[in-house]
Amino acid sequence: MDFKIEHTWDGFPVRHEPVSVRLSPGDGGVMMQVSAPFFNDPPTPPGEPGKPCNKLWDYEVVETFFLNDVTEQYLEVELCPHGQHLVLLLSGRRNIWKQELALSFQVSRGKTTWEGEAYVPWSYFPQNVTKFNSFAIHGSSDKRIYEALYPVPQHKLQQGQQPDFHRLEYFKPFSFNALLGEEWKQPGSDLWPKEKPDI
Repeated sequence: MDFKIEHTWDGFPVRHEPVSVRLSPGDGGVMMQVSAPFFNDPPTPPGEPGKPCNKLWDYEVVETFFLNDVTEQYLEVELCPHGQHLVLLLSGRRNIWKQELALSFQVSRGKTTWEGEAYVPWSYFPQNVTKFNSFAIHGSSDKRIYEALYPVPQHKLQQGQQPDFHRLEYFKPFSFNALLGEEWKQPGSDLWPKEKPDI
């Protein structure tokens, strides 16, 4: 499954080669591959490469979300060209209840591009993922650029609206069965309770 982030969060075409995200079956999980321009702006986050980095969304990053739109439980995976990552489990919009989970993540980087490969185990995904979105961020201060696979439709924009990647209503339908076959059933997870966790 291949996706290209070709628009800004508010629906305008990006002005560079688009970020691509590829999902493929892994052994006990999903392999997520990112291929993207390397802007090196902002500079390197403070965290050690290969380790979780809190508030990674403040840096250059590609973020991918997997949502069960009935329970509003979702997984957010953030990958940085400098090697840091951040995995968040959320229950309800913006309600983080687990964060900084371990992730196998490798990066190769040139002067103008980078590629990353992350292995995401099934236990990190909420049951019955039904929707999906992916985002890319780069730039500093007033030159910060927010891009979305599925942007906010321009006719829905309101004056003064700011980018918000947790607008779950704009995520699009998604099924792992398209990747793994109609008979495939998502494995259960000890990380996600059957009921919504208390925040």
